[in-house]
Amino acid sequence: MGTDMENNHRRPHISAVIFDLDGTLLNTEDVTKNIQKNFLAKYGKVQDSEKEKNRLGTTLKESVIAIVNDYDLPLTPEEYVQEILPMHHGMWLLAKPLPGANRIMRHLHKHGVPFALASNSLRKNIDGKISHHDGWKERFTVILGSDQVKSGKPSPDISRDINNFQSKCETAISIPGVLFLEAAKRMGVDSSHCLVIEDSIVGVKAGKAAGMNVVAVPSLQNESESYSIADCILHSLLEIRPEEWGLPKFEDWVGNALPVEPIYLTGVFSNGFLQIYEDNGLPALPGQIWGLYIGWAKFDAQKVLKAVISVGWSLGGSGSQRKIQLCLINENHNEHHHDQKMQLLLVGYLGRSLTAGNRLDSLDVLDEDKVCADAALNLPAFSNKLCASFFNFKENAQE
Repeated sequence: MGTDMENNHRRPHISAVIFDLDGTLLNTEDVTKNIQKNFLAKYGKVQDSEKEKNRLGTTLKESVIAIVNDYDLPLTPEEYVQEILPMHHGMWLLAKPLPGANRIMRHLHKHGVPFALASNSLRKNIDGKISHHDGWKERFTVILGSDQVKSGKPSPDISRDINNFQSKCETAISIPGVLFLEAAKRMGVDSSHCLVIEDSIVGVKAGKAAGMNVVAVPSLQNESESYSIADCILHSLLEIRPEEWGLPKFEDWVGNALPVEPIYLTGVFSNGFLQIYEDNGLPALPGQIWGLYIGWAKFDAQKVLKAVISVGWSLGGSGSQRKIQLCLINENHNEHHHDQKMQLLLVGYLGRSLTAGNRLDSLDVLDEDKVCADAALNLPAFSNKLCASFFNFKENAQE
């Protein structure tokens, strides 16, 4: 993964950006993942991970029909929606922005670059997901849901574009593709100068079929090879470099470290690794988190310690698992803390992560990373005062 620097000279100048929502900007898929499992259990069915994976990026209608058929449920698609949708509404309130999402949107808005939200969700559901995220609805130039374009009957201009692109490629223009083309039209930007940012294979293929440039941020990190059709594959939005697409460059790096929205984790620390707990049954760490981070660690009744954290995946025959390695700075022996409960706050992202390419396993922590982290964590942008109060708040909440 990571940006393809060799092809920069062949990339067109980008004038507008089109974002997917679920799994790209918000971790809605993480917070709702157990709803389907529990719902199926009521009917004596067991969730099939392959079937669920194949539905990523599909429209609500397509997804519902597939679920009812795949699991032979004694329900019509309409009855299924009536039963399960209210469960999703409550969980959407728990969805959080994925790493780098707020940053890229603020950056584009600051520089007057138009950007759209084009999602396979119904428009009213999109509004329900983004309404409690400050400034999101106001910043988008265009917001489109799957019910705002008619499959097979788009506007005449869009129909012409679809016919042109379908004559050039094997992939038919799907509803996401129609959404992308309609978003470009409403922004007044030619599709060839649009950049689509997507997490699903369906969305990536739709963006390419629409003649657009596509950045993939896979929600299924261990299947990133399936996204090879994309122009660029990233671990997370923290890795995007706007200047590679002719857009204004970020100016928020502090030396070789980037301040990030704090990510709070708890778990058991042993032999240099952290085994994290879930957060009220939900994944504590988004799948897109990867690379070298800096932060603050705290053991029970001890002072807050500086740390470099390497987050990756342990790949094996039985699948992939999270691997979180910690190096405590100015601590002589990490092994002194064996099988101890730890609180951890990630507050920064190290620039060396950007040069790692498409690997998924965790990066080794080098002496240069420790030096960079030690210096950065003394700066206000990564303040331990904020972190200490955060830990105290969490401790009080858990009592």
